[in-house]
Amino acid sequence: MAPPKASPARPPSARDAAVTDLRPRDAEGALHTFVAVSLTAAGIALSSRASWAAWFVGQIVFAVSFVKWFSLLHEAGHHTLFATRGLNTLAGHLASVISVLPYASWKAIHRMHHKWTGFQDKDPTTSSLVPRPLGTFERAAINIAWRAWLPLFSFLYRAQSFWHLPRLFRLFPEARARRAFVVNALALLAIYAAAFVFVGPAALLRLFGLGLFLGFAWMDVIMLSQHTHIPLELSHGADVTPIPAPEQAPYTRSLRFSGFLSTFVLTGFDAHELHHVFPFVPGPRLREIPWTPPNEAPAWAWIRAAKAVPAEVFLFKNRSTSGLSI
Repeated sequence: MAPPKASPARPPSARDAAVTDLRPRDAEGALHTFVAVSLTAAGIALSSRASWAAWFVGQIVFAVSFVKWFSLLHEAGHHTLFATRGLNTLAGHLASVISVLPYASWKAIHRMHHKWTGFQDKDPTTSSLVPRPLGTFERAAINIAWRAWLPLFSFLYRAQSFWHLPRLFRLFPEARARRAFVVNALALLAIYAAAFVFVGPAALLRLFGLGLFLGFAWMDVIMLSQHTHIPLELSHGADVTPIPAPEQAPYTRSLRFSGFLSTFVLTGFDAHELHHVFPFVPGPRLREIPWTPPNEAPAWAWIRAAKAVPAEVFLFKNRSTSGLSI
């Protein structure tokens, strides 16, 4: 048997046929949306049963669907879930309801994230982790939450980046963008309020409470794996040039899960280095690109190693300053 070919040191060009052929397809987008809808329906159906065992399984299934919907929100925001633009918009707004993330602010912030990846203080999703002195309470809170799998970071990620209207207005002063943020946030709040009134708080807690908690806790790990504890540049307020997408791989990290989890639950969201270099390629097809990125790590081994590190070190230091290889 011939030995496998070694991965090239550099990613292929975006004009390479191995990349240009990897385009969104409506049928593939429909399949992944169907998976998300089916998981959600199964989770709700099981959670509605009188059996506590069925309820618990239902909450696990709903947690998986939560992660799936988030990955679809990400794909739709890049217009890589469907080939048809309108279908991406429709799926993005649907996914935003489960993900507890306004689609309008998600798209705006995520565009800025891709523009400024590599500059920790310019990227609105990483600027809060610029190294700084921590108070006693803050240090204790983040260390306990990280070690105990309490989803503090997923909550703060949403609150600070996507629901914080004054910050959004500062970052995006255009009147049209501001209107979109307000309308989208109010629409989501109206949906949640209607569910609270017509379904009831006790029923909502039974149907979604534990599942949302588990989904948020899992997304803590996924989101923080992608750019945390990696040496990033600091602009220090200077007028700097964004790092081009083909050169962003050193500033992000990928986790390698099984092919099934990667494709049908995470929708390729774990292949994060490939995503940053080729943001126009659908997530489920990223690993078809003939290149193994430099920061890819076995998922479960990396998660165990990262969870063993205090959050104050993991979040506010990097491999160069901590001496840790995670």
